[in-house]
Amino acid sequence: MKRCFVIYKKIIMKNFELFLELTRLKKPIGFMLLFWPCLWGLTLALQFSNDNYIFLKHCFLFFFGAVLMRSAGCIVNDILDRNIDVMVERTKNRPIASGKISVKKSLMYVFLLCSIAFLILIQFNLNTIILGLASMPFAFSYPMMKRFTYWPQLFLGITFNYGLVMAWVSLTNEFSIYPLILYFGAIFWTLGYDTIYGFQDIKDDEIIGVKSTSIIFKKNPKLFLFLCYLIFYMSLFLMGVKMSYSIYYFIFSILVFLQLIIFQIKPLNISKPEECLKKFKSNNLLGFLVFLNVLIGGYF
Repeated sequence: MKRCFVIYKKIIMKNFELFLELTRLKKPIGFMLLFWPCLWGLTLALQFSNDNYIFLKHCFLFFFGAVLMRSAGCIVNDILDRNIDVMVERTKNRPIASGKISVKKSLMYVFLLCSIAFLILIQFNLNTIILGLASMPFAFSYPMMKRFTYWPQLFLGITFNYGLVMAWVSLTNEFSIYPLILYFGAIFWTLGYDTIYGFQDIKDDEIIGVKSTSIIFKKNPKLFLFLCYLIFYMSLFLMGVKMSYSIYYFIFSILVFLQLIIFQIKPLNISKPEECLKKFKSNNLLGFLVFLNVLIGGYF
C-alpha cells in the first residue's frame, strides 16, 4: 500500500510539473505583461467611479483572468507550433513538441482553464462580458499570424492590451476616448518588446520560414524600437493632457521614457539572446512604472 502511494504521488507530481511547464506558470513575465494594461485601465477608471472596494475586487479578478488566459494561450500556441518548435533550439524541449504530453490532453487543459476564466468573466457587467467573449478569436489565432505576416507582434499588441479597455468598461460600464488613447500606445509598447523577444530565435526563424518584425528590422532594430516606444510615450502624454493631470504626472512620465530608451534600447545587442531576454523581462518594471504614473496623475 505504501509503495502504491509513493508511485501515485510521483505520478501526480510529474503531471503537475508538466502542467507548470506547459502553461509557463514558472515564468510570470507572460501573464504580468497581460495584467499590467488591465491594471492601467482600472486605475484610470477609478478616478471616475471612486469605489475602492470594487476596484480591488476587479484587480484580483483581472489578475487571475490574465493568469488563466495566458496559460491557455501558451498551450494553444504550443499545439499549433509543435512542428515548428522542434526545429528551434529554445523551444524544442517544450512538452508538446518533445512528446511529453499529447495534444488531446493539452486541449483538455485548455478547456478547463477557459471554463474557469469564463466563470471570472461573468462576474462583470454585460458590456465587459461581451468584450471578453469578442476577444477570444484574437487570443487563440495569434500563433497562426507568424505564418502569414511579418507583423505578428502587432497582432499580439492588439490582443495583449485588450484588457485595458475591458478593465475601464468593467468599472464605468461605458466606452471613452481615455482608455483608447492609452490602448493605442500600448499596442506599440508590445510591438517593441515582443520584437526584442523575437531576436532570440531570429536565426532559426529565418531558416524555417517563420515571419516576424524581428526579421524585418534586424538591420536597424534600435530605430524601429525607438519609434514604437516614442508612440507609446506620446500616448501617455496625450492621455495626461486629456485627463488634465497635474505636472507631477508629466515629470514622472520622463522616468518611463528613460527606462525604455536607456535600459532597453541603448544597450541592446540582438546577437546575444540572453541580453534580449533580459531587456524583454524589464518590461515588467515598465508596466509597474506606468501604473504608478497613472496613479500619480489621478491623485497628486
